[in-house]
Amino acid sequence: MTFIAPHYQKAKKDALISFFKKDRFLIKTPWWLKKLYPGCLWDMAAEAKTLYLTFDDGPHPAITPFVLEELKRYNAKATFFCIGDHVMKYPELYCRYIQEGHAVGNHTQNHINGWKTDDITYLKDVENAAVHIQSDLFRPPYGRITRQQIRKLCNGSVADRPLIIVMWNILAGDWVPDLSPEKCYQRMKSKITDGDIVVLHESEKAWDRMRYCLPRLLEYYSRLGYQFAKIG
Repeated sequence: MTFIAPHYQKAKKDALISFFKKDRFLIKTPWWLKKLYPGCLWDMAAEAKTLYLTFDDGPHPAITPFVLEELKRYNAKATFFCIGDHVMKYPELYCRYIQEGHAVGNHTQNHINGWKTDDITYLKDVENAAVHIQSDLFRPPYGRITRQQIRKLCNGSVADRPLIIVMWNILAGDWVPDLSPEKCYQRMKSKITDGDIVVLHESEKAWDRMRYCLPRLLEYYSRLGYQFAKIG
Protein backbone atom coordinates (compact mmCIF):
# COMPACT_ATOMS: atom_id res chain seq x y z
CA MET A 1 0.00 0.00 0.00
CA THR A 2 1.25 3.48 -0.85
CA PHE A 3 0.65 6.43 1.41
CA ILE A 4 0.73 9.82 -0.27
CA ALA A 5 3.20 11.91 1.67
CA PRO A 6 2.06 15.54 1.46
CA HIS A 7 5.52 16.91 2.21
CA TYR A 8 5.56 18.33 -1.28
CA GLN A 9 3.28 18.75 -4.25
CA LYS A 10 4.94 19.25 -7.63
CA ALA A 11 3.79 22.30 -9.56
CA LYS A 12 1.23 21.78 -12.31
CA LYS A 13 1.75 24.69 -14.69
CA ASP A 14 -1.45 23.93 -16.61
CA ALA A 15 -3.65 23.71 -13.50
CA LEU A 16 -6.85 25.73 -13.53
CA ILE A 17 -6.41 26.73 -9.88
CA SER A 18 -3.43 29.03 -9.28
CA PHE A 19 -2.57 27.36 -5.95
CA PHE A 20 -1.43 24.22 -7.79
CA LYS A 21 0.79 26.11 -10.25
CA LYS A 22 3.63 26.33 -7.74
CA ASP A 23 5.57 23.70 -5.83
CA ARG A 24 4.09 23.32 -2.34
CA PHE A 25 5.93 21.66 0.51
CA LEU A 26 5.98 21.29 4.28
CA ILE A 27 9.12 22.80 5.80
CA LYS A 28 8.70 20.97 9.13
CA THR A 29 7.56 17.36 8.99
CA PRO A 30 4.40 16.92 11.11
CA TRP A 31 4.18 14.09 13.64
CA TRP A 32 1.28 12.41 11.86
CA LEU A 33 3.21 12.11 8.61
CA LYS A 34 6.00 10.29 10.42
CA LYS A 35 3.43 7.81 11.73
CA LEU A 36 2.44 6.93 8.14
CA TYR A 37 5.98 5.73 7.45
CA PRO A 38 6.92 3.44 10.35
CA GLY A 39 10.46 2.18 10.27
CA CYS A 40 11.92 5.38 8.79
CA LEU A 41 14.25 7.78 10.57
CA TRP A 42 12.85 11.32 10.56
CA ASP A 43 14.95 13.03 13.23
CA MET A 44 17.65 12.27 15.75
CA ALA A 45 17.48 12.36 19.53
CA ALA A 46 17.10 15.99 20.54
CA GLU A 47 20.58 16.32 21.97
CA ALA A 48 21.39 19.83 23.07
CA LYS A 49 22.44 22.04 20.19
CA THR A 50 23.08 19.39 17.52
CA LEU A 51 21.84 19.55 13.93
CA TYR A 52 22.20 17.03 11.11
CA LEU A 53 22.75 18.53 7.67
CA THR A 54 22.11 16.17 4.76
CA PHE A 55 22.68 16.70 1.05
CA ASP A 56 20.94 14.81 -1.75
CA ASP A 57 21.85 14.13 -5.39
CA GLY A 58 25.63 14.48 -5.36
CA PRO A 59 28.38 14.36 -6.06
CA HIS A 60 28.52 17.33 -8.43
CA PRO A 61 31.81 18.61 -9.95
CA ALA A 62 31.21 22.28 -9.09
CA ILE A 63 28.80 22.19 -6.15
CA THR A 64 30.37 19.46 -4.02
CA PRO A 65 33.71 21.28 -3.54
CA PHE A 66 31.82 24.40 -2.42
CA VAL A 67 29.81 22.41 0.14
CA LEU A 68 32.85 20.62 1.51
CA GLU A 69 34.83 23.83 1.89
CA GLU A 70 31.96 25.54 3.73
CA LEU A 71 31.61 22.59 6.10
CA LYS A 72 35.35 22.55 6.75
CA ARG A 73 35.29 26.22 7.79
CA TYR A 74 33.08 25.32 10.75
CA ASN A 75 34.44 21.84 11.47
CA ALA A 76 30.96 20.61 10.55
CA LYS A 77 30.10 17.06 9.52
CA ALA A 78 27.22 16.10 7.24
CA THR A 79 25.61 13.14 5.49
CA PHE A 80 25.59 12.90 1.69
CA PHE A 81 22.95 10.79 -0.06
CA CYS A 82 24.55 10.01 -3.39
CA ILE A 83 23.19 8.94 -6.76
CA GLY A 84 25.11 5.89 -7.93
CA ASP A 85 25.47 7.19 -11.47
CA HIS A 86 27.05 10.39 -10.16
CA VAL A 87 29.46 8.42 -7.98
CA MET A 88 30.58 6.52 -11.07
CA LYS A 89 31.20 9.81 -12.90
CA TYR A 90 32.98 11.58 -10.02
CA PRO A 91 34.57 8.89 -7.82
CA GLU A 92 37.21 11.29 -6.49
CA LEU A 93 34.50 13.51 -4.99
CA TYR A 94 32.78 10.52 -3.42
CA CYS A 95 36.09 9.53 -1.85
CA ARG A 96 36.54 13.09 -0.61
CA TYR A 97 33.28 12.89 1.37
CA ILE A 98 34.68 9.94 3.29
CA GLN A 99 38.23 11.25 3.61
CA GLU A 100 36.93 14.45 5.20
CA GLY A 101 34.96 12.55 7.81
CA HIS A 102 31.42 12.78 6.46
CA ALA A 103 28.84 10.00 6.14
CA VAL A 104 27.45 8.76 2.83
CA GLY A 105 24.16 7.12 1.92
CA ASN A 106 22.45 5.43 -1.02
CA HIS A 107 20.02 7.59 -3.06
CA THR A 108 19.43 4.95 -5.81
CA GLN A 109 21.45 4.52 -8.98
CA ASN A 110 19.28 6.71 -11.21
CA HIS A 111 17.17 8.86 -8.86
CA ILE A 112 13.94 6.98 -9.48
CA ASN A 113 10.54 7.49 -7.88
CA GLY A 114 9.37 4.52 -5.80
CA TRP A 115 5.71 5.32 -6.35
CA LYS A 116 6.11 5.13 -10.12
CA THR A 117 8.41 2.10 -10.25
CA ASP A 118 7.61 -1.56 -9.71
CA ASP A 119 9.31 -3.15 -6.72
CA ILE A 120 11.68 -5.39 -8.68
CA THR A 121 13.01 -2.50 -10.77
CA TYR A 122 13.22 -0.14 -7.80
CA LEU A 123 15.06 -2.53 -5.51
CA LYS A 124 17.45 -3.52 -8.29
CA ASP A 125 18.28 0.16 -8.79
CA VAL A 126 19.06 0.50 -5.07
CA GLU A 127 21.21 -2.64 -5.28
CA ASN A 128 23.10 -1.26 -8.29
CA ALA A 129 23.87 1.91 -6.34
CA ALA A 130 25.07 -0.15 -3.38
CA VAL A 131 27.90 -1.51 -5.53
CA HIS A 132 29.38 2.00 -5.54
CA ILE A 133 28.03 3.39 -2.24
CA GLN A 134 29.09 1.38 0.79
CA SER A 135 26.57 2.46 3.40
CA ASP A 136 23.73 1.25 5.62
CA LEU A 137 21.86 4.53 5.02
CA PHE A 138 19.25 5.03 2.30
CA ARG A 139 17.07 7.97 1.31
CA PRO A 140 14.34 7.52 -1.31
CA PRO A 141 14.35 10.18 -4.04
CA TYR A 142 11.49 12.64 -3.51
CA GLY A 143 10.77 10.79 -0.25
CA ARG A 144 8.45 8.60 -2.31
CA ILE A 145 8.56 4.95 -1.41
CA THR A 146 5.96 2.24 -0.79
CA ARG A 147 5.53 0.21 2.39
CA GLN A 148 6.53 -2.95 0.56
CA GLN A 149 9.75 -1.31 -0.63
CA ILE A 150 10.43 -0.10 2.92
CA ARG A 151 10.00 -3.62 4.32
CA LYS A 152 12.36 -5.18 1.79
CA LEU A 153 15.04 -2.56 2.31
CA CYS A 154 14.82 -2.77 6.10
CA ASN A 155 14.90 -6.57 6.31
CA GLY A 156 18.09 -6.96 4.28
CA SER A 157 16.53 -8.24 1.05
CA VAL A 158 18.65 -5.74 -0.92
CA ALA A 159 22.44 -5.36 -1.00
CA ASP A 160 22.88 -8.13 1.61
CA ARG A 161 22.33 -5.74 4.50
CA PRO A 162 19.41 -4.07 6.28
CA LEU A 163 19.21 -0.41 5.30
CA ILE A 164 18.21 2.50 7.54
CA ILE A 165 15.75 4.67 5.63
CA VAL A 166 16.54 8.27 6.47
CA MET A 167 13.89 10.90 5.83
CA TRP A 168 14.01 14.42 7.36
CA ASN A 169 12.47 16.90 9.75
CA ILE A 170 13.32 20.09 7.80
CA LEU A 171 12.83 20.37 4.03
CA ALA A 172 14.58 23.43 2.63
CA GLY A 173 12.74 23.59 -0.67
CA ASP A 174 15.95 24.78 -2.30
CA TRP A 175 14.93 23.14 -5.59
CA VAL A 176 11.95 25.51 -6.02
CA PRO A 177 12.88 28.03 -8.76
CA ASP A 178 10.52 30.82 -7.73
CA LEU A 179 11.54 30.70 -4.05
CA SER A 180 14.00 33.47 -3.24
CA PRO A 181 17.22 32.46 -1.46
CA GLU A 182 16.41 34.84 1.39
CA LYS A 183 12.96 33.36 1.94
CA CYS A 184 14.30 29.83 1.69
CA TYR A 185 16.77 30.58 4.49
CA GLN A 186 14.35 32.43 6.75
CA ARG A 187 11.74 29.68 6.46
CA MET A 188 14.22 27.04 7.55
CA LYS A 189 15.62 29.11 10.38
CA SER A 190 12.15 29.72 11.79
CA LYS A 191 11.45 25.97 12.05
CA ILE A 192 14.75 24.34 13.05
CA THR A 193 14.98 22.70 16.48
CA ASP A 194 17.55 20.49 18.24
CA GLY A 195 18.12 17.09 16.61
CA ASP A 196 16.58 18.06 13.26
CA ILE A 197 17.66 16.32 10.05
CA VAL A 198 17.85 19.08 7.42
CA VAL A 199 17.70 18.43 3.65
CA LEU A 200 19.61 20.48 1.07
CA HIS A 201 20.56 19.51 -2.49
CA GLU A 202 23.75 19.29 -4.53
CA SER A 203 22.01 20.02 -7.79
CA GLU A 204 22.02 22.84 -10.31
CA LYS A 205 18.34 23.67 -9.82
CA ALA A 206 18.97 24.12 -6.08
CA TRP A 207 22.29 25.91 -6.44
CA ASP A 208 21.17 29.55 -6.04
CA ARG A 209 19.27 28.84 -2.84
CA MET A 210 21.62 26.26 -1.36
CA ARG A 211 24.74 28.41 -1.76
CA TYR A 212 22.91 31.26 0.00
CA CYS A 213 21.49 29.14 2.83
CA LEU A 214 24.40 26.87 3.75
CA PRO A 215 26.96 29.49 4.83
CA ARG A 216 24.31 31.35 6.80
CA LEU A 217 23.04 28.25 8.56
CA LEU A 218 26.57 27.26 9.50
CA GLU A 219 27.48 30.73 10.73
CA TYR A 220 24.25 31.42 12.63
CA TYR A 221 23.97 28.11 14.46
CA SER A 222 27.70 27.85 15.15
CA ARG A 223 27.50 31.26 16.80
CA LEU A 224 24.68 29.90 18.98
CA GLY A 225 26.91 27.01 20.07
CA TYR A 226 25.50 24.28 17.85
CA GLN A 227 27.49 21.43 16.39
CA PHE A 228 26.77 19.80 13.05
CA ALA A 229 27.00 16.01 13.15
CA LYS A 230 26.73 13.19 10.63
CA ILE A 231 24.19 10.39 10.86
CA GLY A 232 25.51 7.01 11.89
